[in-house]
Amino acid sequence: MKRTVLIFSALIVALLSLFQLSKYSYLSGSTSLEIIVAIVAVVFFAIGIFINKRNSPQKNSTPKVVNPNKVALLGLSKREYEVLLEVSKGLSNKEIADKLFVSESTIKTHVSNVLLKLDARRRTQAIQKAKELQIIPV
Repeated sequence: MKRTVLIFSALIVALLSLFQLSKYSYLSGSTSLEIIVAIVAVVFFAIGIFINKRNSPQKNSTPKVVNPNKVALLGLSKREYEVLLEVSKGLSNKEIADKLFVSESTIKTHVSNVLLKLDARRRTQAIQKAKELQIIPV
């Protein structure tokens, strides 16, 4: 926390110094307004990139491995597991049915079976539980 405050304080001081220097340079007539604006824009751009890199979440290089034993323990059939994977991708029942070449009512049945076996009320809750159980990739 202290480090972040110090970094931002230093950035603010540097920007204020840049503004004062550009004001002096502009008033003395040695630099045009366009150059000053360009320099300020580049500095803000660099600060934005720096802050973005610091605050962006780091991706894990090792993805979580799916545990096939837990899939078997839950009693999910192969087709129900396929439907769960497609649900985790955010597809609708119609899109899943088209992709797996079955009717939409069959997908509804599979989804309701998956919800029962995972003890979930909604699709999002089922996906969350499946991730916790490590039966779908994160």
